[in-house]
Amino acid sequence: MATTQPASDQCRIDGAIDALLQEDRRYPPSEEFKARANWNDPRIYERAEGDPEGFWEDQATRLIDWFKPWDSVLEWNAPEAKWFVGAQVNASYNCVDRHLKSWRRNKAAIIFEGELGDARVLTYRDLYREVNRCAAALKRLGVNKGDRVAIYLGMIPELPIAMLACARIGAPHTVIFAGFSADSIADRVNDCAATLAITADGGWRRGNKIPLKDTMDKALETCPTVKHVLVVNRTDDARSVPMKSGRDVWWHQALDESGAEVVAALHPLYVGHHGQAEGHAAHNGRLPGRHCLDPQVHLRSQGRRRLLVYGRCRLGDRPFVHRVRPAGQRCVVRHVRRIARLSRQGPLLGAGREVRDQHPVHRSDRHPHLHALGQGVSRQARSVEPARAGDGR
Repeated sequence: MATTQPASDQCRIDGAIDALLQEDRRYPPSEEFKARANWNDPRIYERAEGDPEGFWEDQATRLIDWFKPWDSVLEWNAPEAKWFVGAQVNASYNCVDRHLKSWRRNKAAIIFEGELGDARVLTYRDLYREVNRCAAALKRLGVNKGDRVAIYLGMIPELPIAMLACARIGAPHTVIFAGFSADSIADRVNDCAATLAITADGGWRRGNKIPLKDTMDKALETCPTVKHVLVVNRTDDARSVPMKSGRDVWWHQALDESGAEVVAALHPLYVGHHGQAEGHAAHNGRLPGRHCLDPQVHLRSQGRRRLLVYGRCRLGDRPFVHRVRPAGQRCVVRHVRRIARLSRQGPLLGAGREVRDQHPVHRSDRHPHLHALGQGVSRQARSVEPARAGDGR
């Protein structure tokens, strides 16, 4: 049993520590490390103590993206304090989305190494995609703003993804330690009245498999508010994991769902109108555009706008929106259309070499930046031509 002798007597000559609770050695950072620190001026503590509201207002302005600024920084009615009253913010947006606007989108956000040697690296761009997929899955399972979610997972990437997804849709969440018992889980789930739980079939800890799903199932026997359980397939064969019908959903299946509404082939796709100024619906409201995408209907009644999206994207082609309508240049526009064989009015889809030569933005006598920009766009464009027979389309 460790004694309460001075720490200097507890340390061996070789530097090993005998008493873990008594240690007075210090390891100051190097000058290089201090030079790269976010804060290396000790006067920051004096400033924060002298003007706490002004200090934290500066930090909030510099480090956080706000959807609506605050009306007041602090409302202090002892013992209650309200910070940034009236402001609107989203934690998930600030943790993920804001980094997509900079070089950090390709920076590693999560580096995971499992006990079995498996590893994953998620960049901020990857994290953004996974968080949005999870958020969409939660919404499809009925989780809305204000609903609570209980998360009972080990240290795997799905844990921060689930947390950020909950924050994204405004669903408060409670993270339950993966070593807790069923009774401890039930206490926390019932305390917050969670409507959805997230767990895994199991987890690994020091070489042992932890039966997370079994523990969660036992806990939910006394949790009437939970309607669905998302289960991450981590340790076992999915076919051998007992899943309660109507309640349990595999994580990968829930996230893989596209959320697309399945409709009949003749279900209305869009509202088409004639070209008259009155804008009467075509066919007395019976829509010519259907989900089956009859090409003749598109080419004859709706023209190139529908073909641009529903035709080209369906074939995996590149939709290119290119409209030529400069003020005072209508004669040039007609000339461009005649050369490009686009006789009807509407957007110019694609721009070949002839169009690039005649396009007023691409001409060399215009601004050099616009000219270079137009040339770059035109090189990526493809002319609108019907698909040839035998091309796989």
